[in-house]
Amino acid sequence: QVQLVESGGGLVQPGGSLRLSCAASGFTLDYYSIGWFRQAPGKEREGVSWFSGSSGRTYYADSVKGRLTISRDNDKNTVYLQMNSLKPEDTAVYYCAARSTSRVWGYGSTWLNHREFDYWGQGTQVTVSS
Repeated sequence: QVQLVESGGGLVQPGGSLRLSCAASGFTLDYYSIGWFRQAPGKEREGVSWFSGSSGRTYYADSVKGRLTISRDNDKNTVYLQMNSLKPEDTAVYYCAARSTSRVWGYGSTWLNHREFDYWGQGTQVTVSS
C-alpha cells in the first residue's frame, strides 16, 4: 500500500526554521519524484519544491528560492524540506506528493501542477506568526 506521511509542522516565529519530513512506504523513492505543495485557506494548492527521481535535480518556486531546501534520504525512504527565514505568507498546510518517473507529463505541464502527482500525504500545518 502506497503511503506518504508528513511531519515536522508547527508554529514558528518569522525568521525561524522548520524541517518537514515526508516518509514513504509501499514504494521506493528511486522510481518516484517527490513534490512539496502548500495550500493556504481560500487559495489554490501551489507547488513549492520538487525532487526529480530520474535526474536527482531539485526545483523551487520563485517565492521560496534561497530559503527552502529539498533533500532525499534513500536509506530512510524519506524526503525533507528544510525551511529557513520563514515568513507569515508561508503559513499553509504543506503536503508531499509522489509521481512515478515513468509517468508522461501532460502537454505543457510541469511539476508545479498538482494534478501531475498520483499519491498524497495527509498534510502538516505550518504557521508563521509572532
